[in-house]
Amino acid sequence: QGHPKKVLGAAVVLFAGAVLLFTTLGSEFVPRLDEGSIALQVWRLPSVGLEQATRDTTLVEKTLLDRFPSEIDTVVSKTGRAEIATDPMGVDVSDIFVMLKPKKGWKEARTKTELIEKMNTALEEAVPGVKFSYSQPIELRVQELIAGVRSDVAIKVFGEDLRTLAEVGEKIARAVNGVPGAADVKVEQVEGLPNITVTVDRPQAARYGVDAESILSVVQAARAGVNAGVVIEGQPRFPLALTLSEGSALDIAGFRSLPVASRSGALVPLGQVAHVRENMGVNQISRESISRRVVVEVNVRGRDLGSFVAAAQEAVDRQVKLPPGYHVTWGGQFENLARATKRLEIVVPLALGLIFLLLYMSFNSLSLAALIYVNVPLAVIGGVIALKLRGMPFSISAGVGFIALFGVAVLNGVVMVAHIQQLRRRGLPAREAARTGALDRLRPVLMTALVASLGFIPMALATSAGAEVQQPLATVVIGGLISATLLTLVVLPTIYPWFDRGQTEF
Repeated sequence: QGHPKKVLGAAVVLFAGAVLLFTTLGSEFVPRLDEGSIALQVWRLPSVGLEQATRDTTLVEKTLLDRFPSEIDTVVSKTGRAEIATDPMGVDVSDIFVMLKPKKGWKEARTKTELIEKMNTALEEAVPGVKFSYSQPIELRVQELIAGVRSDVAIKVFGEDLRTLAEVGEKIARAVNGVPGAADVKVEQVEGLPNITVTVDRPQAARYGVDAESILSVVQAARAGVNAGVVIEGQPRFPLALTLSEGSALDIAGFRSLPVASRSGALVPLGQVAHVRENMGVNQISRESISRRVVVEVNVRGRDLGSFVAAAQEAVDRQVKLPPGYHVTWGGQFENLARATKRLEIVVPLALGLIFLLLYMSFNSLSLAALIYVNVPLAVIGGVIALKLRGMPFSISAGVGFIALFGVAVLNGVVMVAHIQQLRRRGLPAREAARTGALDRLRPVLMTALVASLGFIPMALATSAGAEVQQPLATVVIGGLISATLLTLVVLPTIYPWFDRGQTEF
């Protein structure tokens, strides 16, 4: 108690160290929950047919079950969109759900991340020419509903020309792929869908006596069929359509040989009255905010989301030069993190302000309220150190834990300062009252911290479903209470005389 300046200086140094340590934690929106299964997406070329897509998914299922019998229980695949088009998806994309066995029986991998890496290596060898993306079933749908993408990070490129958007997207993908932590990098496929274009050659059509309507009717019949009537069976009615037999006119040569009737009744090959060409067309056109856009999706593995996005933004700014009229926005889970961080920037100061207001109303003294408020930075020290020791980044769960921690830490300060004030009213000098008050309130302060810490230990050590969200909150509270309790018993009594209005020794 005879060295208040040294004690306060040591506390300030510890707090400054905690602030520096906090900058190395990294950040994420919420910890990733382990759902006990993997959602695997297979991305192929837009020109792929349903038969080839089915063969690919069957090969993926067989490869996974054969290579990982101790880890994988069931594999279920789905190609294309469902009957209700709430999730539009072509046959070039498949969702494969991998149900895992309990980890205690795993042999090929110890963690889920290691299993995904080995699965990816095995699939790239067995199924070449496709891309794979890994997530979890619920997480995949939640990301799509909230952020509109199925990956952790979405880099959206806005502009007018689709080819330019695709080129810029590829450049961004190459830049991001070199950032440590990047996984499953893919660019939205806007081109590459083969089309057959039929353009009426009007001079030739007039020469053979074929009108444009007859040509277009043949093209429609070849691809979509024509309505030929209705079949009535009692009450039910069924539309009757005429189409070409399966396998007919599916290539450009077959299209050119389709017969078209002239006015005289003669049959003329379609290739003589129309230009039939095969070219690569647009696969899809996506819009957002009345502007065309292409999305580059990235998953993050082995690194926190906040530091990855910061490094990726730096890499994109350095390596990619955007054409005039084009701009980039960052979304996905990172967008949720930024939105939640802004809310915390309002909620945390508001909570701290309300705590200070209540302290002032309780003691009717700004100096004593400020003294008790010293517990807040003292609590931060332990919370940050605990997160660092457990290798956890700062998340919204940890932020909630800090808010709860501030309340408990301030409560310990209120218990001690209130008792010291009672001793002062009995006539004890400030130093003696502070020392006696600290000794008298040693047990209550320790019991308050111990009860709260013991209550959070099961949450901090839990491994059941949902434990990933609970662990940061509990870790912050336990670590913060340890530092706040120890430092409260030392720092507050030592510097109390400085905040006592009746003190004359300093």
